[in-house]
Amino acid sequence: MDTPARGAVPTPLLLVLALLASVAPFGIDLYLPAFPRMATDLTTTDTAVQLTLTTFLLGLAAGQLVFGPLSDRWGRRGPLLAGSAVFVAASLLVATAPTIEVLLAGRLFQGLSAAAGMVIGRAVIADLATGRIAARAFSLMMIVSGVAPVVAPLLGSLLIDGIGWRGVLFVLAGLAVAMLAGSAVVVRETHPRSRRGSARSGGFHALGRKAYLTATATFVFSFAVLMAYISASPFLYQVVIGMGPVSYGLLFGLNALGLITSSAVASRLLRRGNPRRILTIGVTWLFSAAVVLLVLALLPIGAGWLVVPIFFAVASLGFVLGPATALALDAVPQAAGTGSAVLGASQFGLAAVVSPLVSAGEGHSTWPMAVTIAVLATIAAGFCALLRRAPRQVDAPEVDRLPVRT
Repeated sequence: MDTPARGAVPTPLLLVLALLASVAPFGIDLYLPAFPRMATDLTTTDTAVQLTLTTFLLGLAAGQLVFGPLSDRWGRRGPLLAGSAVFVAASLLVATAPTIEVLLAGRLFQGLSAAAGMVIGRAVIADLATGRIAARAFSLMMIVSGVAPVVAPLLGSLLIDGIGWRGVLFVLAGLAVAMLAGSAVVVRETHPRSRRGSARSGGFHALGRKAYLTATATFVFSFAVLMAYISASPFLYQVVIGMGPVSYGLLFGLNALGLITSSAVASRLLRRGNPRRILTIGVTWLFSAAVVLLVLALLPIGAGWLVVPIFFAVASLGFVLGPATALALDAVPQAAGTGSAVLGASQFGLAAVVSPLVSAGEGHSTWPMAVTIAVLATIAAGFCALLRRAPRQVDAPEVDRLPVRT
């Protein structure tokens, strides 16, 4: 097959990497509507079923810290295939679990192994491209995988009545099989042996660079805005505003469309635009929407007005997440796996902390959500400002950037 030019990320590879990035969010959100039925069928408590989500998140965060450094030392392909194979086995165990104890164990291993695709997928792009090309690749991935946390709960609601909660988990197992097959067929080794020695000696030390820390923090706090929105949306749209399930689903879809569109626009702008400049535009957009959301939430007006700034806040992330990821991993070219691991673990660690905060108020109050989003956006803007003053990372030598055959 043809070998693409240096710095290019082939479309088939990009699609597989997007699948790797989306499987874990589907693992978090797809089965949420099935919680009540799971508690009944397994003769357990709602709290125990809720723990299946907690164990998955813990595994997802810990697994990235394992597979990222491993891929720096031993290459990308071997750890990726091993993690994908374990993910398939764990997914089948989860779908057939006879007791809550088996389900909890399966979810832990499911999270640990799903992390391989997420962390190594980002590292593969960092191996192949830098600067605008890498930022554009991450933005294109957002079109495919960035809407997974938004779409998954709705899809789970549509599937649960027809195939039951075990059927929904078998759907997740099917995604795991597709992930393994795509990894085996499409993904080739992108981290040559000549660079693994520097990864062993650099490792976590390289992550102290200002450019890496500020870009990662910008990404993490911006992504937390998305998780705050997802956590608060059922309460806000259905309880406070009074929407029905269909209207709720349509509004979810509209916000997802905004994110997809902005990601596509950012990808086009990155053909010639500077990633730092695109990121600054996105964070400014996010901060402005968050301020408007906070003002409207504190004013004595109808809560229905909040859907407008929420739409713009979610859409702004298409200009943020891709460029921020590229800038973070550009700063640690010799330890992209480790850098990707810390970014991903921080991403889901903060998301787990933020989710309960949006419902901390009493009654039908919307201010906890608005305050949480405004604080997160403000912190992201602060780190983005620091990033603009950080020294630019000099790319690794061109001979170290190997094309990948697909």
